[in-house]
Amino acid sequence: MNIRTRLTVLFALLVGSIILLFSLTIYYLFDQYREREFYDRLRQNALATAQLLENVEVSGITDKMLQQIELNYMSLYKGHVTIFLPNNRILHSTDSKREVISLQFLEQVRNGKEIFRRNGMVETLGVRFTDRHNRILVIVATAIDRYGFTKIEWLRDILVISWIVSMGIVLLAGWFFAGDALKPVSDIIDQVNDISATNIYARLRIGRPKDELAKLAATFNEMLERLEQAFILQKNFVSHASHELLTPLTVMMGQVDVTLMQPRKEYEYKQALESVLEEGKKMNSLVNGLLELARVNADAATLSFKPVRIDELLWQGRSRLLQKNEEYRIDIEYEKLPGNEEELIVMGEESLLQMAFQNLIENGCKYSKDRHIVVTLNAGDDDIKLTFTDHGYGIPPEDIPHLFEPFFRSETTSGIIGHGIGLALTYRIITIHKGQIRVESEIGKGTSVEVTVPVRKVVSTEKPVAFELDE
Repeated sequence: MNIRTRLTVLFALLVGSIILLFSLTIYYLFDQYREREFYDRLRQNALATAQLLENVEVSGITDKMLQQIELNYMSLYKGHVTIFLPNNRILHSTDSKREVISLQFLEQVRNGKEIFRRNGMVETLGVRFTDRHNRILVIVATAIDRYGFTKIEWLRDILVISWIVSMGIVLLAGWFFAGDALKPVSDIIDQVNDISATNIYARLRIGRPKDELAKLAATFNEMLERLEQAFILQKNFVSHASHELLTPLTVMMGQVDVTLMQPRKEYEYKQALESVLEEGKKMNSLVNGLLELARVNADAATLSFKPVRIDELLWQGRSRLLQKNEEYRIDIEYEKLPGNEEELIVMGEESLLQMAFQNLIENGCKYSKDRHIVVTLNAGDDDIKLTFTDHGYGIPPEDIPHLFEPFFRSETTSGIIGHGIGLALTYRIITIHKGQIRVESEIGKGTSVEVTVPVRKVVSTEKPVAFELDE
């Protein structure tokens, strides 16, 4: 069942239920009114009959009195009245069949309780009456409210027919109402179907600006915006990656071709092989960087987060870089020395965090004339702040927003070997660890990179130590 049909059915059921409840209420109230009105008529006729009979004993019965009694019951279909004496003998009755009345019924009425009951269409009323001799009489009036029941049946038929007709109208109205309500959805579906990789720049038209569907279209446009940006980044990434991989391959193939053009001496072959090896190392470094970038861009849930100490990662990274480049000078300072070593613990992927810090340290040394960088560690209550400061070439302000894009390289670093992957990889690693990274730089004076990583506080319990993230 599609949404339009379901909305139509639900709308019809809702409105139909309301109309049905309203009709039943009208029917019930009218039936109660008929019953009350007929009860009053029976009571008046019963009391009038008793009063007329009481006058017979005083002035004698006359034709006028008999006519009055008959007139009292002519308006009631099959109406008759029976008057019982205190000893339950019948004083007077207009019922030739003499319907049997139970003694319990008579006693209840004689004790002051008016009883009104219905058997099929026949309605009976029992009323207590005290005559001029202080005798307690019981008057039982019986009749059929022919006109009342006729009106009830007529009303019932009208309500049933009206409800059926109303349901037809409601279904028809609901169908058009649902179609009009879902028309913007159909428009959105048609527009979405027209969007493909060739026109991913297209956006949905927003109808009524305050409509929920307009908000849906706006949200979808925002998603398309992100997809377009990701699509462009992916195209640029593939283009740059292909170019970066093609360059060392071209150099290697050129070296091999030139070397094989004629016989050469042993040292010349050695020089050619060393050149090929150097380009192979560059390509290997690039491929490893691309693999790591693909790894951190995958689902972070697949990574294994464990407690790690930030200062240990910094010292390990420093040792590795100094082994590769002895000319580097790396100073690690504590701006605020923590009182407890647990304040330096975070939950993270050790190898990735070490790679991120090592990239920042290496960049600071590589792009500084003095090959010197200062790493400042500040352990706070909620996070750990690391500041990587160098006195290198600096970065133009317009290049800073693009530093973390893959393969982007500032003009100030064009003469230095690199692929533009390190900072993109570092940014993704810090983001995965719920951290933040900020860059400040000034041309000719140096660059400062500030990294903030949230602390996982240790919860002291009798159970094994657990680490929790401060939200």
